[in-house]
Amino acid sequence: MKKKFIIPKDLTFGDLSRELKKYCRAADLEFARSAYDFAAKAHKGQTRLNKEPYIIHPLSSAYILAQMRIDVHIIAAALLHDVPEDTGVTLEEIEKKFGKDIAGIVGGITKLGKLKYRGAERYLENLRKMFVAMAEDIRVMIIKFADRAHNLMTLAPQPPNKQYRIALESLEIYAPIANRLGMGEFKGLLEELSFPYVFPKEFEKTKSMRDNFISGEAPYLEKVIEKAREELNANDIKVLDAHGRKKQLYSLFKKLQQKNWETDKIHDIVAIRIVVPDLNDCYAALGIIHKLWRPLKGRIKDYISQPKPNGYKSLHTTVFCEKGKVVEFQIRTQEMHEEAEYGVSAHWHYDEKGKISKKPAKDIGWAQELAKVQKEVLNKMSDLEELKIDFFQNRIFVFTPNGDVIDLPENGTAVDFAYHIHSEIGNKCSGVRVNDQMVSLDTPLKNGDVVDIIVDQNRKGPNPDWLKFVKTAAARSHIKAAMNAKKRGWLESLLPLGK
Repeated sequence: MKKKFIIPKDLTFGDLSRELKKYCRAADLEFARSAYDFAAKAHKGQTRLNKEPYIIHPLSSAYILAQMRIDVHIIAAALLHDVPEDTGVTLEEIEKKFGKDIAGIVGGITKLGKLKYRGAERYLENLRKMFVAMAEDIRVMIIKFADRAHNLMTLAPQPPNKQYRIALESLEIYAPIANRLGMGEFKGLLEELSFPYVFPKEFEKTKSMRDNFISGEAPYLEKVIEKAREELNANDIKVLDAHGRKKQLYSLFKKLQQKNWETDKIHDIVAIRIVVPDLNDCYAALGIIHKLWRPLKGRIKDYISQPKPNGYKSLHTTVFCEKGKVVEFQIRTQEMHEEAEYGVSAHWHYDEKGKISKKPAKDIGWAQELAKVQKEVLNKMSDLEELKIDFFQNRIFVFTPNGDVIDLPENGTAVDFAYHIHSEIGNKCSGVRVNDQMVSLDTPLKNGDVVDIIVDQNRKGPNPDWLKFVKTAAARSHIKAAMNAKKRGWLESLLPLGK
């Protein structure tokens, strides 16, 4: 269980250079060196609150990205990202020295400025800027995540109220955006760094519970991994990697809250991750694991045939292992693993052989999705809490009876689903079948549910009580609009009586 993102004490360009040498060519190293020298000269004489030279901040942001084997253009932009805002050097000078592409990324970061929680209305405006910048070039957000991660690592000198504000914003805004972009590495890092500042007591309690569990289970899990590896090899399935994966503390905390703090009800505190060469091997490995150990009913999840909304692909199964202990396995290919770790940044990620995994794609589907969110959600929304629920919460995907995928916030209901399809279906919704079973309209939906809305054409409109359980802003606004229209109609019907 390798610990990533540890920044060396007294970080220098030499440390960054050593990371870059693992996957970059000599010319790339020279390019990064020139960006560092330019930034160091521009920031000369500037210090941070902890008395460190300011250049340590962009250098640390670049170092975090280098550990993710990110393309050198993004590394150079990370080194330069604060130059136009915090020094006398202009964006034009950066373009002249490093070209239009680098200047474009740095310009995108500069446009964002220093986003702060200062009143919901102003903050929503800042979020709009963030979404526009992401839609124009997703690399801006990749650097912003690294920038934010280092700020969280160096929060100690800040006053407690500022520590809390920055950490809360990271937990509620930045980490969920990383999640929606499929960037599991950054989501986990931002949550891990923010958690102790926002919920200090809960952090200590969760950490102690996880540490105690792991220390008792580590030798057992090693034996299970070895047995699985031997069986897979015996069946001609090459195991590229097999390791234990600790559940992130913040994710564990949220689950413990749901399970009344009982660890025996959580089966993935440590999961075993198996990486195999190709898609067929994934399903073959699943069959062999099930042959070795009996699976728990209802705990097999196929995220390969039905990926999560953020693109995550993997097979998950929970089985009764040796001595009846319950263990979760995650089975995936190397490509799926990189997509799960790096999400959209996988387009600029170099593999172990020093080759870029994918050609940079300017038309990544997420850019279009973000533009759509900017137009349809942010421009109409005035409530930051609604935005957190509607966009920044974990997402689930459910299906119409025709197999169309509908993306909803976690714990979304049939009424949210109905309004997502059409306002009239929402207004006339009278019942719902989930997986061919009649359930109440307020039942929280789960990943993979097939939802069939029953419509009553004679229904006059939505039930005001639906406002108590719907999760999406769209459902809430349609219900309120229908109620207001009904009230107006009632008042107009009374007007002749008052004449």
